[in-house]
Amino acid sequence: MCGIVGYIGYQAAVPILFNGLRRLEYRGYDSAGFAVLNSHGLKIRKRPGKISQLKDLLNDTALTGTIGIGHTRWATHGEPNQVNAHPHTDCSGRLALVHNGIIENYSALRKDLIAKGHVFKSETDTETLCHLFEEYIKTGCSLEAAVRKGLGQVVGTYGLVVISADEPDCIIAARKGSPLVIGHGKNEYLIASDTAPLIAHTSDVTFLDDGEVAILHNGSVVVKSIDDRIVEKCVEVVDTDISQIEKGGYAHFMLKEIMEQPQTLMDTMRGRLLMEEGTARLGGIQKDIDSLLFARRLVLTACGTSWHAGLIGEYMFEELVGIPVEVEYASEFRYRDPILGSDSVVIAISQSGETADTLAAIREAKRKRSKVFGICNVVGSSIARETDAGVYLHAGPEIGVASTKAFTSQVLVLSIMTLLLGRVRTLSSIRGREIVQEIKRIPEKVSQVLENREQVKAIAEEYKDMRNFLYLGRGYNFPVALEGALKLKEISYIHAEGYPAAEMKHGPIALIDKAMPVVFIATQDSVYDKILSNIEEVKARQGRVIAIATEGDAEIQKLADNVIYVPKTIEMLNPLVTIIPLQLLAYYIAVFRKCDIDQPRNLAKSVTVE
Repeated sequence: MCGIVGYIGYQAAVPILFNGLRRLEYRGYDSAGFAVLNSHGLKIRKRPGKISQLKDLLNDTALTGTIGIGHTRWATHGEPNQVNAHPHTDCSGRLALVHNGIIENYSALRKDLIAKGHVFKSETDTETLCHLFEEYIKTGCSLEAAVRKGLGQVVGTYGLVVISADEPDCIIAARKGSPLVIGHGKNEYLIASDTAPLIAHTSDVTFLDDGEVAILHNGSVVVKSIDDRIVEKCVEVVDTDISQIEKGGYAHFMLKEIMEQPQTLMDTMRGRLLMEEGTARLGGIQKDIDSLLFARRLVLTACGTSWHAGLIGEYMFEELVGIPVEVEYASEFRYRDPILGSDSVVIAISQSGETADTLAAIREAKRKRSKVFGICNVVGSSIARETDAGVYLHAGPEIGVASTKAFTSQVLVLSIMTLLLGRVRTLSSIRGREIVQEIKRIPEKVSQVLENREQVKAIAEEYKDMRNFLYLGRGYNFPVALEGALKLKEISYIHAEGYPAAEMKHGPIALIDKAMPVVFIATQDSVYDKILSNIEEVKARQGRVIAIATEGDAEIQKLADNVIYVPKTIEMLNPLVTIIPLQLLAYYIAVFRKCDIDQPRNLAKSVTVE
């Protein structure tokens, strides 16, 4: 959600800013802009719409300079237009700032600054920061001191980068709640809201933590606390390859990431399964495993797709480990004063590791002295740093806004955790080896489903003009129904609802007719007979049925209008194969509807504001 790129060095800034912002397009945005410092002062260009609207600026001689900042905005305060786009400036026009996050007390600050004579041009909360820093500069503060002192008055979250024509040899950056990472090049530095814009230039990075301010000069980086203490920071190496954040010949990142899942699942399980012992090794949680085994209360907390993965984890933990589990929306968790203590464990799940609500839930759990584990994909992210222990997905960068490979990797990690804990508690070595064997077969089974994508594409074309869908599943496949419906909503803009199949009779059945396709996840598992009855109920009301079924199931063909087969696996792993055709169905429907698949309207990849 929003993207920041800054550059100071010896190269022309604008091409680096432009390409960096393109690397951040997946985060979601509605306007973009640059600010560059040169011998003529501060030059700003910004426009609503896509980054491509700025391409002509690559040849704008007025933007020549080796220091600059760029931004993609996802609107919170004020509609997306040129005035509200970043960068913003102070009254003098000599200071420019880009900002991710929300300033919660901006209204009071704005009122006070207007009373002091400041004139505002935009509707944004961000512009308040420009005038606040300007006020301190008027008293003789340096840009660095103005930023530090000004932020002492701010309530809210920010990742911000500031430049000034009065100090043309530095960039100031600060973080609280919204990520920033510094890239260390040769005689040059970059700063961005994640590593994607940096890896074309350097693999050496420094992650800023909350409450830190970075001062970047041509030859040095200094990090301080808000109260002016030097902070010693380490340089880390990121091993992301540039090819991982490019489409690689696919039409969309989403399709690329769907197709990558056999490999990403292999990467997620690599080195973690112990066949002979029928168990698993997870180095990130091994020393803290007793906290999980003897927890009085285990809470999984997440948002969106990650919450659906958490629901599957709940089923796994309770069935095979015998631990009582609750799954909480992170956005609600901290506001209802949850009952937690030192004998509770919270597991936070997030692809980006920067989800604002999930981070807030972690902090609330830690405040109540609970042990907190993390499951996330991004190395060095806030969740990875703020949790007591955890597991990385190793799924590689996920660029498409609609999560696909991260979801299956989350479910796989939860299944490996279940295996590990279950073997300590109640599972026999024989049962453990069976589970290990089935987990190892999952990538091949996912590949089989992907080979059948042309059939899914044909079904998508048949249903592309529908206005509503209902997704139904039972047991482990109920969360899959939720996730399948979410994928369709996210990228095709078709209204879709996921429900437990038995709950259909308690309301949604009133909607079923010829114009309401119903997607059933109907694998041959412990509730198969029940799901067949639910399909009969839909057919009796002239509903059209798309069934996700187990290979070899001839019975389902008599009931469903369309059948997509998936390989058989054990019940706990069913979601890993049943979600694949639903991802493809959503993708191809969106293709036929000519939707913006990788950057769906109003959505952002990393939701860093409440």
